[in-house]
Amino acid sequence: MPVAVLGVTGCIGAYKACEVLRELQRRDVDVRVAMTAAATRFVTPMTFEALSHHPVFHDQWALGVNGDIRHVSLADEAELLLVAPATANILGKFARGIADDVLSTLYLATRAAVVVAPAMNVNMFEHPVVQENLAILRARGVGVVAPGTGYLACGWLGKGRLAEVGEIVDAAMAALARRRDLEGETVLVTAGPTVEDIDPVRFVSNRSSGRMGYRLAEAARDRGAKVILVSGPTSLPAPRGVEVVAVRSADEMQKAVSARVGPATVVIAAAAVSDYRPASPSGSKLKKTNGGVTLDLVRTPDILEGLGTAKGGRLLVGFAAETEDLLANAKKKLEAKNLDLVVANDVTATGSGFGGDTNAVVMLRRDGGRAEVPLASKREVAERILDEVRAARAAARA
Repeated sequence: MPVAVLGVTGCIGAYKACEVLRELQRRDVDVRVAMTAAATRFVTPMTFEALSHHPVFHDQWALGVNGDIRHVSLADEAELLLVAPATANILGKFARGIADDVLSTLYLATRAAVVVAPAMNVNMFEHPVVQENLAILRARGVGVVAPGTGYLACGWLGKGRLAEVGEIVDAAMAALARRRDLEGETVLVTAGPTVEDIDPVRFVSNRSSGRMGYRLAEAARDRGAKVILVSGPTSLPAPRGVEVVAVRSADEMQKAVSARVGPATVVIAAAAVSDYRPASPSGSKLKKTNGGVTLDLVRTPDILEGLGTAKGGRLLVGFAAETEDLLANAKKKLEAKNLDLVVANDVTATGSGFGGDTNAVVMLRRDGGRAEVPLASKREVAERILDEVRAARAAARA
């Protein structure tokens, strides 16, 4: 039976957390409750203790609580942390790493999946700071159940009402289902750009930040896979719990992939590999002259094509970053590279180009099916891609 911690914060919607708890129990989830001090002013801890059949964690300083450091032990037991309702205050604490109460310390201590269901006044919800905090949390992989629109406790009409119980529970169950669904898989991810030197101070490269590949590596790790990340130069921190191999050029990336692809059951080629490199890089800095300079370029190795040729039983996912004829070019790549899935995005579209934290993609399957992901955080896009990977791997084993 999975263990979930239900976090309750100080909001009029706290009474609905009782319904969320009961519905989770109906779906065979063992629910523990953690409450902020403000939450206890709306619903008593005794209510949740009676419903959950577990002591309620609401006072960090109560005698006995720190015998096993409760915010750590409870965080370790949980497979899901669900906060419903989530106030603007707790969202800010989660986003900024403030740990000054039961729930915020538990959040920092857990490695469980996290889902939040915001509830507040419409003006508060739409405030730039709240939206920025939600964007930070989404980028970290936190699931957000958007609030509904209707009459609020303050008497206003607008967006901010706690989502319906069924919607919150569905999101919680989806997060639990994802939790270890890639256990036993070895996922090799390529990420970032490659850099092709012209001389010791100049190079040819592209605008890739590596964010999409890094989010894929983090999401695959969190879903139980062993992950190998082969990364071109980026400014991103190395994901914990992932084997990271740093490379610079397309040649180096090809060699690194070839040396580590053996145990991989899934390969996700998210790197933006330079298609060309200077034919004869200079060993010293090229000096500026009055005339023009002609740069001779030659093809770099096609890493994805090589993976497709020697695919064997692996699942192979490629990316198609396009500026025109998105679906036609993506389908052509799917077939030419022997891919099982191609993830296509229009880099000219607002919010889905290089360097940002969001993306919008269309996924084309080998069997002719397709799935679209509208503009979302790259972590959520990564989760949707891995949903496709999981389904394809399950079908292959059936």
